[in-house]
Amino acid sequence: MTSETAAPIIDVVIPVYNAAELTKRCIDSVIACLGSSIRTIHIQDDASAAETRAMLDNLSYSQLHVYHAPENQGYGKSVNDAVARSDADWVLVLNSDIEVLNNFLPSLCGAFAADPQLAVISPMEGDSAETQAGRYVRQPGGYIATYRFRGYAFLIRRAVFQAMGGFDAQFGRGYYEDTDLGRRLDQQGWRMGVHPDATVRHETGASFGRGKAYRELVQRNRSLYLSRYPLARQNVLAVSGDAAWAGLPSRIADSMEQVMRQGGRLHWLTPASLPQLPCLQLRNGKAGFKTIVKLMLRGWSRQDKRITAVWILPGVPAGLRIILALFVRVYRLEMREWKAD
Repeated sequence: MTSETAAPIIDVVIPVYNAAELTKRCIDSVIACLGSSIRTIHIQDDASAAETRAMLDNLSYSQLHVYHAPENQGYGKSVNDAVARSDADWVLVLNSDIEVLNNFLPSLCGAFAADPQLAVISPMEGDSAETQAGRYVRQPGGYIATYRFRGYAFLIRRAVFQAMGGFDAQFGRGYYEDTDLGRRLDQQGWRMGVHPDATVRHETGASFGRGKAYRELVQRNRSLYLSRYPLARQNVLAVSGDAAWAGLPSRIADSMEQVMRQGGRLHWLTPASLPQLPCLQLRNGKAGFKTIVKLMLRGWSRQDKRITAVWILPGVPAGLRIILALFVRVYRLEMREWKAD
């Protein structure tokens, strides 16, 4: 096998379940944009209907290897099986509803080369990458750090994926198996990233739609995920005076980062929106009564989206402190006040 420091071998894995038209678009775009940079495309057909099966069998691309599973196994098991048939250095996994727009592999490979602890990296979705990129600190190789792995499209070190046991089959047909793998990667000291110089088009819900089957799968697997990682239920509202991430006392920054590393949400409100954020999970907005009320009420019908704690950092005006204390009392939230150094 070729050494990663020379010319890494890259295979593509595309798990497929129905959605023949989008699947063909995905495969065509991979050949057109990435064909010269990859070796083999492993199609794992997860017992699709006749239309999709026939479409796959009629494709004549020499790089394409199609495997028809005898029964539906779900996204995670399909990816695991396809990756197991590869001996590449790195594997690019794409949802079948992804459209590749250009050859983004040099950007992703450059990030791997620059950071040996980076296990997995994804392109961004849609046309927002350029406008978002300036708001986040770039890591070596140009990527933005993330603590929440999303499996729509990702390049991963195959040996790491295999060593982690791949996706957990207990998540069945899909949803949250990628988030679960991300938690396990972080616990083993690996880093995850998203590269804003690489973008794809993503049509969500192509296989299951957004109907009853989708809702049941999400609810079941969210419950399974949260049972494993109860600290992922944290939803912290932090309010401060004028501050920047780089200027925070280490005890505060470390505690904020820990919430995100454990899968929790962190909303940091400041007098003015911050120009630089350390990772994609850190949400930042302008502190004010309307914003606080919106965050307090948003998701109240769904327990895992509720604010669970309020942190008052140094520099918060007295008026905002009173408002925050009132919400803490009414909703019986945890409150933590941080003193200035």
